[in-house]
Amino acid sequence: MRRSLFGRSWPNVIALVLLVFFAFPVYWMVVTAFKPNKDIISKTPVFIPFHATLEHFSTAFNAAQFWEMTGNSILVTVVSVAASLVIATLAAFAVARMRFRGRKGFILVIMLAQMAPWEVMVISTYLIVRDNDMLNSLVPLMVFYMMMVLPFTIWTLRGFIAAVPKELEESAMVDGCTRPQAFVKVVFPLLVPGLMSTSLFGFITAWNEFPLVLVLNKATGPGTAQTLPVWLSSFQSNFGDDWGATMAASTFFALPVLVLFLVFQRKAVGGQTAGAVKG
Repeated sequence: MRRSLFGRSWPNVIALVLLVFFAFPVYWMVVTAFKPNKDIISKTPVFIPFHATLEHFSTAFNAAQFWEMTGNSILVTVVSVAASLVIATLAAFAVARMRFRGRKGFILVIMLAQMAPWEVMVISTYLIVRDNDMLNSLVPLMVFYMMMVLPFTIWTLRGFIAAVPKELEESAMVDGCTRPQAFVKVVFPLLVPGLMSTSLFGFITAWNEFPLVLVLNKATGPGTAQTLPVWLSSFQSNFGDDWGATMAASTFFALPVLVLFLVFQRKAVGGQTAGAVKG
C-alpha cells in the first residue's frame, strides 16, 4: 500500500521541487521590486515585504530613456513577428500543398536553421550590418529577429496547413473561389491556433533577445536604437546599482510575455503540439 502510494506521488513531488526551483527567481524579482531599500540590503533575507512600496517602480518609470527603450522593444518585436507570420504562412502553404523540386531539401534547411544557435552568427551579422552602414539602427534588428523566428514559424504552420483536408479548398474552388480566396476563407481561419503559438514564440524570442542588440547598437543617449533588455543591464542610479528599481523595471518587462501567455495559453500549447506532429 505504501509502495503504491509512493509510486503515485513521487512524480508530483519532483514536479513540485522543479516548480519551486524555477519559480523562485521570478518570485524574488517581484518581491524585491516592492521591498524598501533597507530590506533589500539587509543581511537577513526578507521573503515577504510587509512594508511594500511602489517607490522603485516610480524610479524606474521616471528614469531617462526607459520609455524610449520600451517603445523600441515594442516596435521591433511587433514588426518582426508580424513580418515573420506573413512570410511563414505563404512559405508553409507552399511546402504543405505544393510539390516542387527541392522541397525536401528546403524542409531540411528549415530544420537545420531551427537547431542552429544564433549566437554563433553574431560576428558575421555585425560585419554585414557594419559594411552596410546600418549600425545603431532598429531596422537590422527587425530583419534578423524575423529570421530567427521564421524557421519555427514555417515548420509549425506547415503542420497545421497539412492537417486541413485538401477537399475543403477544392470544394470552395468548385463553388467559385480562386485559390487565394479558398485559402483566405477556408484554410486561414483554421490556422488561428498555429498563428497564436508561433506569434507567442516569436514575441518571446524578439522581446528577450540581448546579445545581438548589444553588439549592433552600442550607442547610448537620446535617440539610441537599443532595446529594454540592454537598458536594464546598464541601469544605475547616481549611487551605483539600484537593485530595487532594476527589479521593478524587470517585473514590468516580464508582464507582456505573461499576459500574452495567459491569453493564448490553450491555443499556444495546442498549436505547438499539433503543428509539430501533423503533416
